[in-house]
Amino acid sequence: MNSPSLSVGLLSRQSFNLLSFLLRSSLCIAALLFWLCSFGAQALTAQTSRVIEGSGPYLTSDGGQTKVTDLESLLTITLPHGVKVSPSTNTSSRTNPIVLSTWRTLGDIKTIFPPSTTYLSLNDLVNRYHYWGDDDGDGGVTATGTLWLSLHDKNGDTVRLNDTLDACKAPYQLTIGLSSDGGSLTTQYGVPNRRVFSTTNDRETYYFSPNENCFFFVQSVRPNLLYGGTTGRQYRPQYAGPSNIWNPTKGFLTQSTRSSSYGQNFPTTGTNGGYFDLEMPAGVDGSQLSWTVNTSGRIRADVRWVRPSRSSSYDKWITDKSSYVTRVWLSGPVATYTQQQSANPSPLERPSLPQKFELVGRDGDGREVRYGFVLQKWFVSRGNKGYFWSDEMMSWCSRLGYRVARLRDLTNSKCGVDNTNFPCQNGIDGATPRSSGNYYMRHIGAGFFSEWGNMEFYHNSDFGYSFWLNESKASSLLFNWGIVILRDQSVGTPSSDGRIGYNTYSSICTTP
Repeated sequence: MNSPSLSVGLLSRQSFNLLSFLLRSSLCIAALLFWLCSFGAQALTAQTSRVIEGSGPYLTSDGGQTKVTDLESLLTITLPHGVKVSPSTNTSSRTNPIVLSTWRTLGDIKTIFPPSTTYLSLNDLVNRYHYWGDDDGDGGVTATGTLWLSLHDKNGDTVRLNDTLDACKAPYQLTIGLSSDGGSLTTQYGVPNRRVFSTTNDRETYYFSPNENCFFFVQSVRPNLLYGGTTGRQYRPQYAGPSNIWNPTKGFLTQSTRSSSYGQNFPTTGTNGGYFDLEMPAGVDGSQLSWTVNTSGRIRADVRWVRPSRSSSYDKWITDKSSYVTRVWLSGPVATYTQQQSANPSPLERPSLPQKFELVGRDGDGREVRYGFVLQKWFVSRGNKGYFWSDEMMSWCSRLGYRVARLRDLTNSKCGVDNTNFPCQNGIDGATPRSSGNYYMRHIGAGFFSEWGNMEFYHNSDFGYSFWLNESKASSLLFNWGIVILRDQSVGTPSSDGRIGYNTYSSICTTP
């Protein structure tokens, strides 16, 4: 058994050890707490001593997908197929333009500008069009500076964004510029709260050209101008057609430059040996053009650089016969002299109509000149062979495989104005649109003579002076020098051989 004194000693020693442990633990804890507090204070001091930095404002036209943050991106363009071109990658020039495969207008090229806009302040860009953003959500934006965009063709003429572009006026020039005071964006709060694009006048110019050849269109074509409102001995103002279709000194004006509507152009009727001249566009030398005729059919069109006939009887509508012209000749089915003289001619080939023609002239510089037309009817003359009205006239055309021309095939004369010569009878009238009297009016698609004029003035023409019509036997009408004549004085009771009257006239056959 332990003694009391021994127990007290052991207890005192244990208490001392416990007290020492607790004291040492308290000191460690205090030191740890002091270290932690010191570190936190240092960290807090470090964090609060720096201002929180975000991102500055920027321009954007697509809700932030594309951010314009500097002058390089401000002057960048996007081509129609999505390729971006910036000042640092722009290698275009007048002699080395950017070639675009598909485009219609310069408006197809994307810039920072809102649609149909070529001049505006940056303040309008951000506050009116909302073309800006800030990833930190800072607001109260203001802007300085002005953006401008200019468009010109190769001649320096101003072009609008929605103008259809012409390869002959390429290269086109697009310039984006910033005003001399530069440009900047500033938000009310945030760091940074300002974006500077430039402090000086900056611009970038891009050059473009379509991936197609330059081609011009013939503006007018010239058949026989006489009896078409021309001046001089044959002055007949009533023969002139509407001013948007016929020019008395130029001929028929081009009505369409689209292949799908070439049928609106002269001629719609044709005959073997018929010809007309093309007026070359300004700046094009007709002597330098090589021509290709795109067509498919029996009828041919040949384009040549020639001088007009020097004879006083032909090409009388051309005043300067020393100058060469670009002339188009038609060739196709024609009655030979033997067929013309025969009462029983052999059949003649009939062309398949309508037949479209596109004339393409090219020079050494790659420029093209084009003109197109569609023939709807083909005419065959019996020449100067005259005869009394009889079934022979009908049978001659029929044996060729053609038909005798009706009044409306030849002219747009109007019945009932000149009741002496051309009264309205049996529903017979000229083609539409009709003239205002008993004479043809020069018009496309309104009859053979309304288009070509008097055929006697064409070189090597075998057309006569006056013609019986399909309606002649029933109505005693004939076509004579542009007017319709009722030959009452030469028409009597049909004889036993079918002959009417005592005069002989020629005729014209047509198809279809």
